Amino acid sequence: MLSQPTDIDEYFSGRSLYGDNFSDTKIREWYEDEKEAFTDLYIRQKTYSYEYHALNSYHCFCHLPRQMFKDVLGLGSAKGDEFLPIINNIKRLTIVEPSELYRDVKQVHGVPTEYVQPNISGDLPFVENRFDLIAALGVLHHIPNVSYVLKECSRCLAPNGLMLLRDPIISMGDWRHPRPGLTKWERGIPLGLFHKMVEAADMDIKYQSLCHFSPLIRLITKVGIDADNNAFVVRADAIFARLFSWNYQYHAKKFVDKIRPTVVYIVAKKPAI
Repeated sequence: MLSQPTDIDEYFSGRSLYGDNFSDTKIREWYEDEKEAFTDLYIRQKTYSYEYHALNSYHCFCHLPRQMFKDVLGLGSAKGDEFLPIINNIKRLTIVEPSELYRDVKQVHGVPTEYVQPNISGDLPFVENRFDLIAALGVLHHIPNVSYVLKECSRCLAPNGLMLLRDPIISMGDWRHPRPGLTKWERGIPLGLFHKMVEAADMDIKYQSLCHFSPLIRLITKVGIDADNNAFVVRADAIFARLFSWNYQYHAKKFVDKIRPTVVYIVAKKPAI
């Protein structure tokens, strides 16, 4: 069991990110808890289908240059479904994925693919400047040592290469207690800290957008609409997220605190040498 923080307010305030300064032992414990958690929650379900195509297309894929990406890296990309909208622009794909479910997979939607087991330390087993595109869509909030992993991604990213990021920017509740529908330790990344981590990894933020405006997403979900795969809802959500960005708080204590955007997309670029 991971030890609890001595000052939880430091994390709930958004001043620090829980897990980002863990020892190797604590990182290993976290890794074992999260290794198959997402796969068990979603992928192994017979009804699973990838639900973020419209959201990804609107907030990040449309900002990519129209070019062929020779070497692409996906962090925690599971079955690789997130790449389907740009699959015809990818020559080779590598996926760092902890789940054992994909060890024998050799291609994703027809693209030659290699699955690699992550190193618990966060080290990536690739040479510098290898990839021209890296995607971590809904992944970093599942790992402890976010700032280190971002630096490793930057090291492996080619000059002028792009990194696509999507993560919640709210606490997602008190992670010390079980939360239905969430893995054990996932927590959002405070927006200000996220910016600092990307910049500390020597990448420039070229584009950012907020989404998942809480009241709208809850309403749409209740009426049975797949919000993240509906282009109209995605656009409406982006408008509300912008309008209420002033109310952003990391950890909601009152109802009014929850009237806010909850997720950020970032398109970052590694400068040319």
